[in-house]
This record gives sequence, C-alpha cells and structure tokens, in this order.
Amino acid sequence: MTTFDARPQAATGARPPGWLLSVLLDGRRGPCDAVFPFHELSSFEPTCVATARRFVDQTLTTWGSGDVAFDAQLVVSELVTNAMRHGGGAIQLRLLSHRPEVACVVSDYSQNAPTASPTTDVFAEYGRGLRLVEALTTAWGWLTPGGPGKMVWAVLSG
Repeated sequence: MTTFDARPQAATGARPPGWLLSVLLDGRRGPCDAVFPFHELSSFEPTCVATARRFVDQTLTTWGSGDVAFDAQLVVSELVTNAMRHGGGAIQLRLLSHRPEVACVVSDYSQNAPTASPTTDVFAEYGRGLRLVEALTTAWGWLTPGGPGKMVWAVLSG
C-alpha cells in the first residue's frame, strides 16, 4: 500500500507528478533513469553526499540537463543528508528526466515523514534543509510504498 502524507508541516505538492508516480510505483525504467546505490557501510559517511553530488553532475550533464545540475546537487545534498541523519541511512539515489522536469529520489530506511521546521533561528546550525528543497523545486514529497523505508522525491523544472 502506498501512502501520501499531507500533514500541516508536510511537503508542498505531497503527490508526485503523474509521470513520476507511475515510474516509482510500477518500477519501470525510462531512457533517462539513473540509479546510484549506497553501500550499507558508506550510507552514514559524509563522503556519501559528495559522491551523490558528483553522480548528479555527471548524469545531468550526460542527459543535456546541465542547466539544473547545480540546483539538483543542492537538493540531493539535503535529501541524502536527511536520509543519513533521520532516515537510518541512504539506500539509493535515483535521477529521472521527463523533459523539461528532472526528479531526484532518495530512498532511506525510515517510514517517518520528513518535516520542515516551522521556524528556524537564523543562527541555528540545522533546520533549513527542507526549506531549501522547497525553494529550489517545483514540488517535493515522499512515498511509503509498503515495506520498510520511504522515498523522498523532488522535481526541478529545467
């Protein structure tokens, strides 16, 4: 069973675009679909974030979507960091393109919904990541497709 969570502090656009939903739920692959699996031993290492950023840059450049690569790298950095910090570790990063949109999907081991801090002190060390994701994307949210874990997705427009 797939659930969409839309609590007050939930993501804007908690339901993914139709093209992304069908790909994620059906498990099919498209021509612009790349997966980076995190190894269990490295899913808590800070270098995972840098490796994920390089994967995003290389993949989007290859697809001719380099114009959104910088924003996608920032979004992926936040999603992978959150997976490591709050989701029990990152399982995989998946990038999909459905022109002109690019989706970043990070899977983790937790079914807990990501929540953005309603207010973050300007001097706080943490708490702005999901606000950054919200600012850079056209929509973001999460799916819990049954079983352990969830997929946090974000869509950028190119």
